[in-house]
Amino acid sequence: MYVAVKGGERAIEASWRLLDKARRGDTRLPELSVAQIREQMRLAVARVMTEGSVYDEELAALAIKQAAGDLVEAIFLLRAYRTTLPRFGYTQAIDTESMQVERRISATFKDVPGGQLLGATYDYTQRLLDFALLAEGGTQAADTVAVAAIAPEATGGTPAEAMPRVVSLLDKEGLIEQERPTPNAPEPGDLSREPLAFPASRATRLQNLARGDEGFLLAMGYATQRGYAHTHPFAGEIRFGSVVVEMELDELGEAVEIGDIDITECQMINQFAGSGEVPPTFTQGYGLAFGHSERKTMAMALVDRALRAEELGETLASPTQDIEFMLSHSDSVEASGFVQHLKLPHYVDFQSELELVRRLREQHATQSGKQDDDRQEQAA
Repeated sequence: MYVAVKGGERAIEASWRLLDKARRGDTRLPELSVAQIREQMRLAVARVMTEGSVYDEELAALAIKQAAGDLVEAIFLLRAYRTTLPRFGYTQAIDTESMQVERRISATFKDVPGGQLLGATYDYTQRLLDFALLAEGGTQAADTVAVAAIAPEATGGTPAEAMPRVVSLLDKEGLIEQERPTPNAPEPGDLSREPLAFPASRATRLQNLARGDEGFLLAMGYATQRGYAHTHPFAGEIRFGSVVVEMELDELGEAVEIGDIDITECQMINQFAGSGEVPPTFTQGYGLAFGHSERKTMAMALVDRALRAEELGETLASPTQDIEFMLSHSDSVEASGFVQHLKLPHYVDFQSELELVRRLREQHATQSGKQDDDRQEQAA
């Protein structure tokens, strides 16, 4: 991101002081704490962690406070801090099928193994402003937590039970593509340490989309549904909950649990006509993000499926299917940098173009005058 600023040192320091004052706001009001942001703005925290590539709710909340609520700036702050951290190694792949589910829905089957858990969601609200929240202290938390469940299988369980995937119902009949680890497959690259290069594997694409700007992915996912890709999606499953993170330690020679994290996962099911070698089947788009991030993972899954067009032998007819276009423009930090660098001084460049335009206008005026004289002579 472009961060260089030219100008007087005293002016820049004064700008910092003004920024601190603007961020604090009216000092007669209580200051918003990092703990409050972490607990009460969890969806913003989840986005900053995901696109900032750091799972740390406190740091994400701090970045949001420092950025005065500008999430793109907060993402940049978190990524910048990430570069200062030591790297001890890589964890093992998380097992999302053993997720301790808090919310799990499917738009493809009503009755699914384990039932559907509505959980905490805005999906069923009326989208009307709740003016009761203007009252000091807001609403009091309920003493007990209710489990909103659909289907008989869920009536006797709790949201903490592991549940099988919905796509396994199609997998049993061979109606959906098999996504299995490939033996001897190369290790996926790490976009946080290596620059993006093309052609990009699906693993690299998914990393890019996970770090990509949610607004960009939402617009592109919307475009795929409006005909700018050969897909017809169904939300196979969206689940939110906690998963265990394990890391293999050389000293012990085995994997140990180092903690657990909250994630959201989406599997989008799409139609596929098949080919001479592959019978008609369903294909998948995939999305995964930190925290409760349903909109992000759904958009990510839609875009992931669109970017598989060439792999599946589909016609490339839309920018949403163009891997280089999509991956090169999805990152909010890079996009913000390129746009905002226009605020930096470009005096020399502009003066040269200004002089060029003046010279061209003089030439144009001279040529126009000469043409008027010729026309007058011809008329005489």
